[in-house]
Amino acid sequence: MTEILRGNRAALIAAAILGLGIVIGGYLLGDGLRRARMADRAVTMRGLAERDVTADLATWSIGFGREGTDLAAVQNDIESDTAKIRAFFRAAGFPAEVVTDGGGSVSSRYDSDRQAQIYSINRNLQFRSNDVMRAQRAYARQFDLIRQGVPLQGGSGMTYTFTRLNEIKPQMIADSTRDARHAAEQFARDSGSQVGAIRSATQGYFSIGARDGAGGEDGGGDNSSPLQKVRVVTTIDFYLE
Repeated sequence: MTEILRGNRAALIAAAILGLGIVIGGYLLGDGLRRARMADRAVTMRGLAERDVTADLATWSIGFGREGTDLAAVQNDIESDTAKIRAFFRAAGFPAEVVTDGGGSVSSRYDSDRQAQIYSINRNLQFRSNDVMRAQRAYARQFDLIRQGVPLQGGSGMTYTFTRLNEIKPQMIADSTRDARHAAEQFARDSGSQVGAIRSATQGYFSIGARDGAGGEDGGGDNSSPLQKVRVVTTIDFYLE
């Protein structure tokens, strides 16, 4: 009798374990199917974030040159031009250290028409300041130097740079994510669904450019104005429930 009871108990335990296994297996299968259906139900949205900023660094590579048949006279002219440029920035309210020597070159050639050796000296000064609005006003008056006889060379201009991009990146990524979710929620309402968790996300490039122009990737682009716009687009896949 005892052995029969023990056998019945063992059979009941085995049946219970089997039943529990079936329940767990069924749950896991159902959950797997649910997840598979969720994976098939997703929407891809792009979120945009923009922010107006003011550049915090102004730079200007100032090139100028002189030539003549007397090397000493050409050197004197270059030194005079250098002094005029430095005085120009002092008059604009900048300290002396904003202008540094950027190097130069000396060359000579024989002019058969003039039957003389011609000496050419080119020099470069580097302007660098965080007072960008004052720098912009000074750059607008560059023809004052030309009127003083300083032969400025073309091909260079004032460049404005926003250097604090890393400070605003986290908040802008959050803003672009919210913008993408808002668009996904509108899509979900139209399709009778709800927005779930993020399946995947791709951060786009940050671009910086003039507010009225196009920017380039990661700090490049139109940097001819201190008034700039930072822009980022984030692509996000959302589950739909």
